[in-house]
Amino acid sequence: MRYKFPLPFCVSILCLALISFTAYPQSSVLFNDDKLLEITLTGDVTGLMQDRGDDPQFHNFNLSYSDADKLSHVPVKIKVRGHFRKLKQNCNYPPLLLHFSGETSANTIFSDQDKIKLVTPCKDEKYVVREYAVYKMYNLITPKSFRARLVKFTLASDDPKTKMKEVESLYGILLEEEDQMAKRNNVVAVEGRLVKPQQTQRDDFLNMAVFEYLIGNTDWSVQYLQNVKLIASDSLAIPSTVPYDFDHAGIVGAPYAAPAPELLLTSTRVRRYRGYCINDMKQFEDVFARYSQIKDQLYKIYTESLWLEEGYVKSTTKYLDDFFKTINDRKKLKNEFQYPCQSDGTGNVVIQGLKKN
Repeated sequence: MRYKFPLPFCVSILCLALISFTAYPQSSVLFNDDKLLEITLTGDVTGLMQDRGDDPQFHNFNLSYSDADKLSHVPVKIKVRGHFRKLKQNCNYPPLLLHFSGETSANTIFSDQDKIKLVTPCKDEKYVVREYAVYKMYNLITPKSFRARLVKFTLASDDPKTKMKEVESLYGILLEEEDQMAKRNNVVAVEGRLVKPQQTQRDDFLNMAVFEYLIGNTDWSVQYLQNVKLIASDSLAIPSTVPYDFDHAGIVGAPYAAPAPELLLTSTRVRRYRGYCINDMKQFEDVFARYSQIKDQLYKIYTESLWLEEGYVKSTTKYLDDFFKTINDRKKLKNEFQYPCQSDGTGNVVIQGLKKN
């Protein structure tokens, strides 16, 4: 079920009452396993890779994977998606959207999927693995988060005349569908563009905003749904915020990532809290307590990873150390998390549109 704002000029949270309904998908089994999934996508690879215009089309492919020593084949339609990563001048491989049919994917791990995103390597596949780790971290913070499955995917051409026979196996991320994430939390997805941060569930927003600070990500905004989704329990409920798309985070360290110039930051590794102004620091106490409670688990995502480079793990644990030092230092804590209260700062700059709250 999905709620959609039918009027672009809705400015109040009451516009959540104007909704339209679609059926929920079944609960997913694809994301119940953290084991690396190896898949091969066979079809017109050249046509797919060249179809990066404003209106990319679906291309017929065959997806194959091994499960319990059995090779399974699933017909799937694939098209290019995204914005920044879609452009050839920015990324070698565009993000993809996989569209399954319930009839042809029955009795496979994709049987309950409709359209799911495949995050592909932009410049180097190591950054995909790093972004996967970020998704796993936020899963520890709250169930109101997108589940992810790390895959090794191979693109293979089915045209004997083409020069492009096969692309080497690369890391990618399959992301849980928005409606499935919502159903898992007993809520529904909400579509809209004019909800302000102050009009969302405070605890969920603070979980998200503090997490974005932790990973050094400033590439998000609630007002424009920039890398943020909304979910709510019903048509009149205040929505919760769910973040996604973390490749511009400092903790990932992608070479193409840079903070917006208007934020006056020298690097994505420089943290900037971008929530709204809250003068009473006691309102953060439960959020910081949650982070401290699962601190060891957050570190283990990196120290026990089978796929991350050793040097990166060391630098990232130090980056996490700095975060925990900050939230345990009253002076630093106040300076960092009351930054949006400073009238001469950039704490209230909205990324898309760059307008003040």
